[in-house]
Amino acid sequence: MEGCMERFFSPRSVAIIGASNKALNLAATICGVLKSMDYGGSVYAVNKKAESVHGYPGYASVLDVPGDVDLAVILIAAPYVPKVARECGEKGITNLIVESAGFAEGGDEGGKLQHELSEIAKTYGIRYMGPNCLGVMSTHDRFCCFFGMTSGVDHQSVLRQGCISYVIQSGGVGGLVMESLDSDVVGLNKVVCIGNKADVDEADLVDYFEGDRTEVICMYLENVAKGRKFFESARKSTKPILVYKVGRTREGARAATSHTAGMANNDIVFDRACRQAGIIRLKSIAELHSLPKMFVSMPILKGRKIAIFTNSGAFGGITADFIVDAGLQMAKLTPETKEKLQKAGQLFNASNPVDLGPGLSKQSYLDIYEILLSAPEVDGLMPIPSIWQDFIIDSMVDLMDLCTKYQKPAAIYVPNALERIISIRSERQIPIFESPEEAVRALAISYQYHHAQSRDIVRNTDAVSRDEEQRKCHCHTSPKKEVKVA
Repeated sequence: MEGCMERFFSPRSVAIIGASNKALNLAATICGVLKSMDYGGSVYAVNKKAESVHGYPGYASVLDVPGDVDLAVILIAAPYVPKVARECGEKGITNLIVESAGFAEGGDEGGKLQHELSEIAKTYGIRYMGPNCLGVMSTHDRFCCFFGMTSGVDHQSVLRQGCISYVIQSGGVGGLVMESLDSDVVGLNKVVCIGNKADVDEADLVDYFEGDRTEVICMYLENVAKGRKFFESARKSTKPILVYKVGRTREGARAATSHTAGMANNDIVFDRACRQAGIIRLKSIAELHSLPKMFVSMPILKGRKIAIFTNSGAFGGITADFIVDAGLQMAKLTPETKEKLQKAGQLFNASNPVDLGPGLSKQSYLDIYEILLSAPEVDGLMPIPSIWQDFIIDSMVDLMDLCTKYQKPAAIYVPNALERIISIRSERQIPIFESPEEAVRALAISYQYHHAQSRDIVRNTDAVSRDEEQRKCHCHTSPKKEVKVA
């Protein structure tokens, strides 16, 4: 299974079926992307005229391509897809990405085509993604088969290798996520737009990401066709899974059905199943790209008690409300901690929120970071320093090292204009959030993940204990005497 899935992302050779030199040919843009990304495998363009596309050799049929082909990407009119899929099977190609639309999302006739495609796949032992999808991208393999991109460097996120992987049922959402990550501190590992997911689905990808470079799995889903399979895969995963699912309302569910051919599930049932499986359910599309950095750049939050420190008293009060609303707690600082804080500098307030005032030095900031992180009554930090001098930025860089040292996270927000926040974050690679609400939400989901993982450990430990107890009881039970029948 793993080797089969790997060929979707790291093929040694790929046939782009439908790529030609016609104006506005979408499949040709895939050839252009692969060329600009300097993809190292063999690329073949398949079109009626057997013409080369972007310098890649052309063939009239996939059957004419010399040698083995690891992956075929199909982007032709839907009625012709089953015939081409059969030819791929005859060629021995076991991995297809069907990007063509016009299948089950379009009604009964399209549904019949999709069923025919699935039957052909079963006959030849083919695994396929789609139909009606955008394709896949793997930054570490420099492979991308998204159609419509004019260049492989449209987004910096395409080139910046990272550890966040996305499973998305919408090309539009995928584009938004990639563009948004251009100015953030995390990089992409893989992006998969699964469309109608008639074969490979989100559960298959959760299983696959368990064994690759992925550290955080993010998903945009419009439906979950095989719920038991998905939640079982999520439950077994050792990585944070963040999901935004559309269809909370009747109107949203109806729109999702017409987009990717699936019935949107009962939202209450879905939400309960997410909690049981340890899945973090996101509240907005923006959280798909804004929150993953919390898991990559900071330790996990292992308790609810948060200390706020700021050089703006107003934001101390504002954020305290958000922390309580999120189900976290304001840490109650001990007299010993308060005394240490007073010695670190001239503070307006040494209680929580800690109000730093404007007149402190970089060393004072660092001392306060360390005092709070080392305090046993503090589980995590919420720094809110307005950037009015450069040394404050320098201190936040050092704060990241202190968080690693004490294994406690900080969700950083700076009350400055959004343009400045993004500039500092990009230039200095500091995981700054764009609002206090966003930063508190990051702390909340970090603790939610820790709580779910701890619950699973306890559940597994209890199961082992029960098994051991049963084994002991079985071993110590006196054997029944044999009753002889005269």
